[in-house]
Amino acid sequence: MRRPNGRRSAFMVHHASRRRVVHAGALLGVSSLAEVLGLHAAQASPASDDRPSPYGALRPARDLATGLPLLQLPPGFRYRSYTWTGDALDDGTPCPGNHDGMAVLASRSGAHDGELVLVRNHERGEVPDPIAAPAQYDRAQTEGKRPGGGTTTLRFRGREFVGARQSLGGTLWNCAGGPTPWGTWLTCEETLADLTARGGRRHGYVFEVRADPRATTGTPLVAMGRFAHEAVAIDPRTHYAYLTEDYRNASALYRFIPADRSGTPGAYEKGGRLQAARVIGQPNADLRAPTAGATLSLEWIDIADPDASPVRVNQPEGGPQVPEAAGRGGEVSGPFWQAWNRGALRMARGEGIWQRDGVLYVVDTSAGADAAGRRGYGRGAVWQLDPRNDTLRALFVPASTQEALNPDNVTVSPRGGILLCEDADGAPQQAALGTRLIGLTARGVPYAFARNNVMLDEAQLRSAGKRVAPRDYRAGEFAGACFDSRGRVLFVNVQWPGITFAIWGPWARGPL
Repeated sequence: MRRPNGRRSAFMVHHASRRRVVHAGALLGVSSLAEVLGLHAAQASPASDDRPSPYGALRPARDLATGLPLLQLPPGFRYRSYTWTGDALDDGTPCPGNHDGMAVLASRSGAHDGELVLVRNHERGEVPDPIAAPAQYDRAQTEGKRPGGGTTTLRFRGREFVGARQSLGGTLWNCAGGPTPWGTWLTCEETLADLTARGGRRHGYVFEVRADPRATTGTPLVAMGRFAHEAVAIDPRTHYAYLTEDYRNASALYRFIPADRSGTPGAYEKGGRLQAARVIGQPNADLRAPTAGATLSLEWIDIADPDASPVRVNQPEGGPQVPEAAGRGGEVSGPFWQAWNRGALRMARGEGIWQRDGVLYVVDTSAGADAAGRRGYGRGAVWQLDPRNDTLRALFVPASTQEALNPDNVTVSPRGGILLCEDADGAPQQAALGTRLIGLTARGVPYAFARNNVMLDEAQLRSAGKRVAPRDYRAGEFAGACFDSRGRVLFVNVQWPGITFAIWGPWARGPL
């Protein structure tokens, strides 16, 4: 995930330029979901805004909450915005910004039929206005700033948002995460920060957030590893967790085997075993520039110390080496270093991961090569991981260096449609047009389902009663896309200026 104005903590991973347009790669039908989508090996072709969409052409649509044309959507779709950065939450405190990963957990127990509970990440560093949730992980303060990441919990009923509360605080750079089958949210810190020298705590962990904020403990799931986490998805059959790492050219693919497989809130807090994927017969397999349709068989190797500190690599004086690793400060995570030394595979930068029908969809946002031929600086790819037979397939790979795939978060609708969130980091052409939500047709052809159209002047902001700065926000990335269990409403965030949307309409017109 990108940070505002390109500024990042010295402990943060490095994000290079992203891509601006999606186009099709080869798709292999290898699961029940793939069969629903009609995915198959296909001749790749570039996608553009002119490519027909099953939902129709995009056009500006007015927000039911503010009357502003914040999104471009197909005909027949409507939407409502909620909890912009600075809006009052239920307790009157301002909503934190940098809206990121999100999921619908469940219908709220004992509430009106149809009321949904969502948990939303806020990808923030050290700030003067931390999230004042009941559960706090790190209260360290330096020059008036404290760890400002965490989560808020939203309630949605009918076609209206009806509440928002703070649910976890004291964390850093909560990027993505993932829902659990037992109705909780796993929020992931994308950092290697260590604040112990300032009286704080180590960061780079996963935390479990309950649907009821009062039940959240703020306990780090240390056994799930300390690294630049991006996202997590749970195999509903085994309750194993699969985790991505977002660290330039030094990203492993992990799984966590819980000691307690009961599938209940707090089970992961009892510990377990962290492992990393290794390609059978190919030690240190380089997956940073995959070939469409490539199929690999995996085995899993134990990580002896999931809480190990980062390791400096590729120093002029010699020492530990990871070829072409480009982590911030010359470091790689401790778990990655252990995995690498046992032959684990590596990706360019692991991003979103989502589970559907027991199959996992994994995004590598920088897979491929740039014009200079540098691996791990490309346009991205989508992998399909089948945990039933431990196979990994390159499901979606761009075909032309002239076009750009810019995937980040990923979700799959209850009807089986894949939807990718686009991030325009480093892509000024796309930033000028507005980032998009990219769907796939039944034949694996990408199309733009929605476009960021957030451009705000002072008069509009006064009329809407919003507290964000007037400017053009069309380069703000989409994040946290997720559907309710019936596939009636799509929820998604625009990270800057920080807005959550609920979108509904004639979904049956297309694959979503």
